Amino acid sequence: MNRPTRPSSVASHTGSRRRNLIALTAALIVSAVALAGCAAPSHAPSSAAAGDTAGAEELLAAYDLTDLDVGQVIERLDTMSLAERPADLLASVQPEVLTLRDSSDREARLPMPEDEVYVSVAPFRDRTHECHFHSLTTCVGELADAEIRLTLTGADVEVLIDETRRTYDNGFVGLWVPRGIDATLAIAHEGRAGTVPLSTKTSDDRTCITDLQLL
Repeated sequence: MNRPTRPSSVASHTGSRRRNLIALTAALIVSAVALAGCAAPSHAPSSAAAGDTAGAEELLAAYDLTDLDVGQVIERLDTMSLAERPADLLASVQPEVLTLRDSSDREARLPMPEDEVYVSVAPFRDRTHECHFHSLTTCVGELADAEIRLTLTGADVEVLIDETRRTYDNGFVGLWVPRGIDATLAIAHEGRAGTVPLSTKTSDDRTCITDLQLL
């Protein structure tokens, strides 16, 4: 007796489910990579974090960052074109410190200024990613090389920044913001605008703003 053949509709449905599952898995992998790209280095601190001055000096020399202060290091890495970015260097901006770490597990920690915090902002229209501490070498926003108008207003309604800027090749624009404040950041671009709250009061305040949508 011949074995009954499987109805074509069932086979088609099964194939469709398999394709959807594959697509979903791929999307989750892409999302995980995107989120990891802006995350601060998560593995255990290397010997450099415990005071390996030689390792820190070697790291800075390897990426041509010797004799630069923390502001100059941040500016060089954040404004660097995507094509020139060092693929094996992670540079995490936190309110109190800039942490640099490379694939050789060398680490350098540069203290931030006492009176300012560096905040990098990636305004977006359609696509963004989650981020808390800005990664100078891996974070990428939607709007690269775009002219924007930005205004930073303190809680006392004092205008702290009011200027036209152009986003970097990574889609971000960097701001030096006074410590110890609550403020509102507003950005306008090509007839669209958006606002987000911004705080620089604690060591865990975010330095990476990726939720400012232009509507």
